[in-house]
Amino acid sequence: MSPDLEHDHSPEAIRARLAEGPQPSYIRDWVYGGIDGAVTTFAIVAGVVGADLNSRVILILGVANLLADGYSMAAGNYSATKTEIDEYDMLDAIERRHIETDPHGEREEIRQILIAKGLTGDGLSQAVEAITDDVERWIETMLAEEYGVSRARRAPVIAASCTFAAFLLAGTVPLLPFLAKMDAAFSWSMATTALAFFLIGSLKSRWTPALWWRSGLETLAIGASAAAVAYYVGYFLKTLV
Repeated sequence: MSPDLEHDHSPEAIRARLAEGPQPSYIRDWVYGGIDGAVTTFAIVAGVVGADLNSRVILILGVANLLADGYSMAAGNYSATKTEIDEYDMLDAIERRHIETDPHGEREEIRQILIAKGLTGDGLSQAVEAITDDVERWIETMLAEEYGVSRARRAPVIAASCTFAAFLLAGTVPLLPFLAKMDAAFSWSMATTALAFFLIGSLKSRWTPALWWRSGLETLAIGASAAAVAYYVGYFLKTLV
């Protein structure tokens, strides 16, 4: 296998990989939870510091945010992922009913899909016959080509758990200097949170075409802008109250 390629392209390796089918990915859940955990917790830190409140307030609000907002995000992700599964099941049921009641029309849909991919003549007829000869293959093809959904479905509990774990891990970073009662705790909090943002973005680049440093800077910019807004809102409110 070439060192520049991500997997082996020998016939045996290809056969084994395709037999496994598409595997669900939970990267988005880790990235989503990590970024939001760091952003929201540091936004609380920045807002409290901007309002010139006691550091105990930072810890109280920060821990409350970790548990309450983290759980809320996990619950929301669970519901969203469950909705994806429900949608898949609904579309699966629709296609099964259509195949049973109007198989000719469903075969024509397969035919039109393959024509759009460039198949013609005997090759087209053979491909249509091969796909529609197996109901499960037929339905899977229709779900992928007509609705754009994949049979690689994420488990709601795992997706929610990944989001919650990432939220707790990244969200704890801005609070650590205050928990350790460090001198210049806010400065240390800014530095460690900025590093956390950059690392999350850099790691995210492993599953995207973006350069690692560019992805890291992009995530850092998102977090820094949210923190700046929270800080100046807190500072502004301090002058009013």
